[in-house]
Amino acid sequence: MTLLFAPVTSDAIDLYVIASEDLDQMPKHARAWADLQGFTGALGECITVPDKDGGIGCALVGYGTKATRARGRFFVGTAARKLPVKTYRLVTDLPVADREEAALGWLLESYRFDRYVKPSAAPALLVAPEGVDAARIEIIAAGEALTRDLINTPASDMGPIELEEAFRALGHQHGAKVTSIVGDDLISANFPLIHAVGRASTRAPRLLDMHWGESGPLLTLVGKGVCFDTGGLNIKPGSSMGLMKKDMGGAATVLGLAHMIMALNLPLRLRVLVPAVENGIDGNAFRPQDILISRKGPTVEINNTDAEGRLVLADALTLASEDDPALVISMATLTGAARVAVGPDLSPFFTDSDSDAAEIAQAAARVADPVWRLPFHEPYEKLIEPGIADLDNAPSGGFAGAITAALFLRRFVAAPYVHFDIYGWAPTAAPARPKGGVGMGARALLDALPSLLKL
Repeated sequence: MTLLFAPVTSDAIDLYVIASEDLDQMPKHARAWADLQGFTGALGECITVPDKDGGIGCALVGYGTKATRARGRFFVGTAARKLPVKTYRLVTDLPVADREEAALGWLLESYRFDRYVKPSAAPALLVAPEGVDAARIEIIAAGEALTRDLINTPASDMGPIELEEAFRALGHQHGAKVTSIVGDDLISANFPLIHAVGRASTRAPRLLDMHWGESGPLLTLVGKGVCFDTGGLNIKPGSSMGLMKKDMGGAATVLGLAHMIMALNLPLRLRVLVPAVENGIDGNAFRPQDILISRKGPTVEINNTDAEGRLVLADALTLASEDDPALVISMATLTGAARVAVGPDLSPFFTDSDSDAAEIAQAAARVADPVWRLPFHEPYEKLIEPGIADLDNAPSGGFAGAITAALFLRRFVAAPYVHFDIYGWAPTAAPARPKGGVGMGARALLDALPSLLKL
């Protein structure tokens, strides 16, 4: 789906953003009509004001109060679906950051996943507000749309093969070099954990590898690409399997972020690694109590085949570290524990660097992409050491599941490292985020990269 601003046009309708405490500042010709319609300036409230000929003279969108604005984001953007399908221009003199949020929110609110249904009604259009970087915002919206499309596509049409096709298409779009290692070739190439997780599926596992850029620090993004997760022999109940098409949300999010980086031509070298697998069930599926040898060398006792994401990421993170990157970032829909801790709207992340954590948190606040730091808590290291092997992929007890998973991954990284344990799904519709797949953390990282990499 293409999300673009409308061209500048003389017949665009003026759009006023009116806070609840500023009703007296709306245009005089609109005040009487707004009062008649009961317009209060509540967040996202929209009305049109007629002109003398019965057309639309202007439109008003509510901006709420400072307190209510703090409880959400992108409310101005909801006007894209609430107002008549016309072209609008923002005329209220908002701070630049608020204009940027309104503009991006408008584009993201315009997104709908309509691959399998008749397209929904077209959204209203917005002329890019004055003072914003319209091209950058369109690129960010395109990256987010790519992420959403990939997550929303069911596993019947988004298995490892189709994920590779999308991966290659993105690389081709930006002139990147793309390679893949597929099926039993993973064994000879020494990616045993990726092969073990994906070998039971009729769709062969693979490792996808993209290189872009000629100079600058090397940034490596690693995304969990489990295209469907049955849980393996520790099979999930039906209630837990229903959303498992989104278990490649980490891969989808790093691809969206990669598009933003490449389209903006950031001065860095980019590598993207995606272990793309389906965790299936067959006679050759890996089993509970198996002990597997990782690419890096440590052995892993399998105590739950449903803790497969950290296995495929371990081999990919080992490969990532072999290139001496300036920074490795992994993104994965990894643990239910992270959802219990922070819910579906926050992106929990881990890093050993206090300065990197501060940069990411500050960037997240700037771009309305909320994150929350969780700790690599060293005393929990013993929980992932089972004794019979070097590592345990699923410590018993259930405590600190997000942290123990992050500690497991950190064992395979020999570079500065940030790990995101995202949800990748909006369980209910929210402004600029229809129910379904959603990117998390990518915009915060994009904004933070110049500081993280000293660009």
